[in-house]
Amino acid sequence: MNEQKSGFLKNYSSIIQLLIGIITGTVLGLILGKKVEVLKPLGDIFLNLLFTAVIPLIFFAISSSVANMDKGRKMGKVMFITLLVFVGTVFISALLTVFTVWLFPLPQTIETTVKAVEDMHTQSFAEQATSLLTVNEFYELLSRKSMLAFIIFSLLMGFATSRGGEIAGPFKKFLIAGDEVMKQFLILIMKIAPIGLGAYFAYQIGVFGPQLFGTYAHSMAIYYGLALFYFIVFFSLYAFLAGGVPGIRIYWKNNIIPSLTALSTCSSIATVPANLTAARAMKIPEHISSLVIPLGAPLHKDGSSISAIIKIAAVFAIMGKDFTEPTTILIALGITVILSTVEGGIPNGGYIAEIMIMTVYNFPVEMLPVVMIIGTLVDPMATLLNATGDTVSAMLITRFTEGKHWLKNAI
Repeated sequence: MNEQKSGFLKNYSSIIQLLIGIITGTVLGLILGKKVEVLKPLGDIFLNLLFTAVIPLIFFAISSSVANMDKGRKMGKVMFITLLVFVGTVFISALLTVFTVWLFPLPQTIETTVKAVEDMHTQSFAEQATSLLTVNEFYELLSRKSMLAFIIFSLLMGFATSRGGEIAGPFKKFLIAGDEVMKQFLILIMKIAPIGLGAYFAYQIGVFGPQLFGTYAHSMAIYYGLALFYFIVFFSLYAFLAGGVPGIRIYWKNNIIPSLTALSTCSSIATVPANLTAARAMKIPEHISSLVIPLGAPLHKDGSSISAIIKIAAVFAIMGKDFTEPTTILIALGITVILSTVEGGIPNGGYIAEIMIMTVYNFPVEMLPVVMIIGTLVDPMATLLNATGDTVSAMLITRFTEGKHWLKNAI
């Protein structure tokens, strides 16, 4: 009996500590309100450590995975299936949101009186694509704001190392060693996670909690209700398709820490380290998880997909227009899939996408604050879906590339 108890504590001690920290933070936020802002620096320290670690972590994870991949694994097949799974799940979430908004129409009572919005430089599509995929100075790659360009650089570095053959052997060993060092570095950072995440939860509850009960309550109720349904039901369905009932068990057993990290930091990028650790526990092959999860952070956003449809529907409701017209819905689905791949994986990183929504539908500029406020209020739950959807997608990709018995063979 004592052995079972010690085994349980060993396996779940980190989760228990996180939960204690988050529950404590939540209680402090409810009691102290905005006074809890004094705890925010503790959360910032933890988040800053994650952000500084995530750049080298992603570089070594992707580059070593590609450089060490057997030629018979057909990298192209993995990338093609990854793209299909990412687009497929985003489209499913958007379609489900359209149906939900049709079933529960948004009221025309959302207030639009907000602070003035800063002037934003509007770029052409070509300029946006160029800045998204590339940078013109090497040091700019080291910013998380250039995450997609950095991922492309890491992929190419891995391919170049693989093509270098025997002479590139020492560099390949360096990449593999760096990957292991960063994994250990992450373990050290996560030692302070209960304090850091607890402080962030306290800050969110104390400062932003009351806004959820204001004039945006109806939109928030639809979003959070649908997002929670999608998180539990559809992620379970994806896990079942990937690995049957054992797939569901292994996914939810190891999805707790990534979920708590996503909720408290509101950052897909900050959740990458926790997702990589969870993916190993889920028995996802490292050559898949090391590619899919870093790539998914900026490109795969089920939560942002749901958010985009809610924003469009909210503005249509305020302006007294019919959102259920077939043309309107088709445009909404199309731009949602596109925008969900260009939003940055950082807190409140959807402003460019929100401006593009305004442009496509020719909404008046006065409506921009509405979509920005909705985007801010749904950010924690959106990040939860965006980030944790990457691991269940990696399970699906493994199922399609490694065969239906992949989990059984791994266990």
